[in-house]
Amino acid sequence: MKLVIIGGVAAGATAAARARRIDENAEITIIEKGPYVSFANCGLPYRISGDIKRRGHLILQTTEGFFARYRVNVMLNTEAVSIDRQQKKVLLKTKDGESSIDYDKLILALGGSPIRPQIEGLDSPNVFNLWTIPDTDKIENFIRDYAPKTAIVVGGGFIGLEAAEAFNARGITTTVVELMNQVMPPADPEFGAQIAQAMAEHNVATITGKSLVSVDWNARKVTLSDGSELQADLVLLAVGVRPNLDLARKAGLTIGTSNGLAVDEQMRTNDPDIYAAGDMVEVTRRPDGAKVRIPLAGPANRQGRIAATNALGGSMRYSGAMGTSVVKVMDYTFAMTGLSEKAARSAGIDVRAVTIHKAHHATYYPGGEDLSLKIVYAKADGKVLGAQAFGKLGVEKRIDVLAVAVYAGLNLDDIASLDLAYAPPYSSANDPMQMASFAALNDTRGFSRFVSAQEALPIIKEKRATVLDVRTYMEYLGGHIAGSMHMPLDELRDRMDEIPEGALFIVSKAGFEGHLAYRQLIQRKKNEISYITGGFMSLQLLPEAQEIIEEGE
Repeated sequence: MKLVIIGGVAAGATAAARARRIDENAEITIIEKGPYVSFANCGLPYRISGDIKRRGHLILQTTEGFFARYRVNVMLNTEAVSIDRQQKKVLLKTKDGESSIDYDKLILALGGSPIRPQIEGLDSPNVFNLWTIPDTDKIENFIRDYAPKTAIVVGGGFIGLEAAEAFNARGITTTVVELMNQVMPPADPEFGAQIAQAMAEHNVATITGKSLVSVDWNARKVTLSDGSELQADLVLLAVGVRPNLDLARKAGLTIGTSNGLAVDEQMRTNDPDIYAAGDMVEVTRRPDGAKVRIPLAGPANRQGRIAATNALGGSMRYSGAMGTSVVKVMDYTFAMTGLSEKAARSAGIDVRAVTIHKAHHATYYPGGEDLSLKIVYAKADGKVLGAQAFGKLGVEKRIDVLAVAVYAGLNLDDIASLDLAYAPPYSSANDPMQMASFAALNDTRGFSRFVSAQEALPIIKEKRATVLDVRTYMEYLGGHIAGSMHMPLDELRDRMDEIPEGALFIVSKAGFEGHLAYRQLIQRKKNEISYITGGFMSLQLLPEAQEIIEEGE
């Protein structure tokens, strides 16, 4: 068996190692266009920041090591130019000329490449990507030689945020410029706002709704789409990743609707002898079955393992991905899984979303940190479709549990019933996930109705509902919705007669006291009543809410 793997990073290297474990006699060759095989590209920003001290720690395996451990032949600095599917040959190109290699089975793992937007000055010596070890070396050398004082990071996704933190750690004044109206565009807006606030706490500015149009190396400036200029000794582009599909297209392989290489559940292309894995492929999004690209290391590694198994005669199935991801934002963490609320609505799914802001462990135990958690679920049956969380501690723990819930098709009742580990230093007797589920179930069953901050906002602006603020006097004075009626929760029973008839939105600090107020009011008033899930904390995170919020002292 001659197995050829094109691409030697996450999916390709995993496929090669798996193939050797299956078949000790197979002839396995990796073709890699770059100078390294099996390197930790997810660790590159942490090399820039100085968290990873030794460059060599990013190199997970060498050509010699791969051969010694697995008897896999690795051909570096070698480009696969074309595939002859009839003759089962791959044409190769190096600096020394062209050659070819035969295969019985072929695995494509070419990954993706950073998008290079069309901007003036793109080729300036201070403009970089952060995608490979040579990219990291170039940035390191530039910082050493030029000692930049200012940096512009173009793109507020995972790589952009990690790079901004890395530059900040090096003492470089950094600004993130994001074309969308929020950083971390896959997230819902309130989480983008929290991430921006976390960056601001560490003097990293974020500019949204604008793009970069030019770089002036001589003046050390950039110009944005609104004509404004920013100082920029260093510019990093992190605006997205494009799948490397040229080889597949030339070979006549089918490209999917999401502009990824189409594969079946066995990771097989439309050619039965060619498999594919990693950033270049199109996969099924588990929550809704949509065909998407999810360029993340975890799915890439699992796909590589499955592709190798099936190429060598096995029958493993890739059941889809959910985009479960996590990013360190200074001393905070953001994580998500499955569908955001906006993604679900964009896909035409009738969903609800519940939000809570709660301490990550028992409040009476020292060291508690606020945790924001949002669960997105199907309105019809309460099936969990996605979740997002933000905070300093306990974030990824909750998202990992909810990733399992999305994968397994669990619903709100299942989350509410989970038997989770509890001790005061780690959680509460009812975990924040369960508190969120309780709130969602109360709403679903009509026991305590809520609206999201996004749903409530246009109604509040049009003054089609009375806003009843049940927070304490100090909380209210710190900022409130203009024109709202203030009635602290502990005074509510004695002052209900003051509440006018008509639609009523209850605003509390984080949602829970709103639920308590709802239960009091619904038993004595005939108003159409809802409380805002996530309370004032969620409402004030929405940029469009700022015009109706009166800030306190």
